[in-house]
Amino acid sequence: MFESAEIGHSIDKDSYKAALPALREALLDVQYDLQEKGDFPVLLLIHGIDGAGRGEALNLLNEWLDPRLIETVAFDQPNDEARARPWMWRYWRELPKKGRLGIFFGSYYSDAMFDHVDERISKDHFDRQLSEIVRFERMLANDGALILKFWFHLTREQQKKRLKALEKDPATRWRVSPSDWPHYEQYGAIRKSAEHMIRLTNTAYAPWVTIDGLDANYRNLTVGQVLLSALRQRLERDHPFLARSDSAPIVPPLDNKLLLETLQLDQELAKDDYLIELERLQGRLNLLTRHPRFAQHSLVLVFEGNDAAGKGGSIRRITQALDARRYRVVPVAAPTEEERAQPWLWRFWRHVPGKGGTAIFDRSWYGRVLVERVEGFAAEPDWMRAYYEINDFEHQLAENGAIVLKFWLAISQDEQLKRFQAREETGFKRFKITDEDWRNRERWDDYKRAVCDMIDRTSTSQAPWTLVEANNKYFARLKILRTVCDALEARLENGKAAKNGGKNGDGKNDKPDLD
Repeated sequence: MFESAEIGHSIDKDSYKAALPALREALLDVQYDLQEKGDFPVLLLIHGIDGAGRGEALNLLNEWLDPRLIETVAFDQPNDEARARPWMWRYWRELPKKGRLGIFFGSYYSDAMFDHVDERISKDHFDRQLSEIVRFERMLANDGALILKFWFHLTREQQKKRLKALEKDPATRWRVSPSDWPHYEQYGAIRKSAEHMIRLTNTAYAPWVTIDGLDANYRNLTVGQVLLSALRQRLERDHPFLARSDSAPIVPPLDNKLLLETLQLDQELAKDDYLIELERLQGRLNLLTRHPRFAQHSLVLVFEGNDAAGKGGSIRRITQALDARRYRVVPVAAPTEEERAQPWLWRFWRHVPGKGGTAIFDRSWYGRVLVERVEGFAAEPDWMRAYYEINDFEHQLAENGAIVLKFWLAISQDEQLKRFQAREETGFKRFKITDEDWRNRERWDDYKRAVCDMIDRTSTSQAPWTLVEANNKYFARLKILRTVCDALEARLENGKAAKNGGKNGDGKNDKPDLD
């Protein structure tokens, strides 16, 4: 895989000096065209063998281009905040916005490759991480991003010679980091892992470019020309980027019977009984979230439902039982300008809680397959692929220990009309009703079909949907609290059983004590 990068490519000094002015001018032109067009971001990943010129290439790009329009991030070992979240979280946070060039010096590939080289993860785990990376890059590309990945290469002998030369010169000695020589000793393992990594992640939408790092002139011109060519090709398109969707088609039921139509929306519950059970469930929830084993998990609650179905009231009954220092309610509305300049899931990744924390989403990423689908704010290929991207997002949350629960609060059209009218007639509730709420009633059947498709495609064992009959607010609130408590208790019990090996001294299954 690296043979062609080991044959000694070079550019003589005069040729380099002759080509450089035109290259720099052209790069600036396409950078400003990128800013002006502003409909896609560019992400460059810089990796390779230590001593192969990665740092020099990074510095030259910042010198040749307008640094005000570049977002450069160098990644080291994850800090405590990052370790408390899914491993891709810190990379999501640093993605460049549309119209900008982002450079990752080291990236998620470094995490995966060196964990494998240092035997902190197995080969199977390494492959799973690479599969996650491919899905991530595919999502970025489908969202319009231009992705280029550079691997700067040297042979083992060339690396040794380069490191010795840098150390010998007092002016460059500082460029040899404490990890460079240990990595030299691991050259064979690094090369083997890199070959495997590049083979599995070299795609049409996120290609790897392998560069001979021995000659600086050749290396620098290659980086500049590859970037220039890719940007020109993308900018010269006379049509917008068309995302590809490989999602299976939606097949409606022949008898037109829908899941939501099977719910018994009217459930009886007296207020006195409700208040007694509410206090009991809130106390149970408080104890569960303060349990020591909860520190190894996080809680992600998603609230969706018909307008006026009682999402806000249900959320308040949950937060009343939680430590205010450990939860956050995230109200979701139309994306801001900043959010529209990023991949659509970016604004939700920002709010992923760390272990021991709780995030409550008052509406969520499911807007992509609900309001954006029904109202035509997203093209069909975009909302169709969102089912897959949502499942992948929630899978990453669950794999990191998150307990993900999603609630759809359902009310009848008649009950919704009563609540709308009551809101309009009550002064301190008028802010809860908008013209958009009335308009949405006209699309009731469209939303109902979208909800049923959403549940069919995104209700999983790791992140299940709970359908809540919400004509009676008291019943709905208790059902939600009970579901949260049951899920927490089950996960914390399983956590102890797994830790203890599932058996006690006499060989019988443990019954974990959560008191």
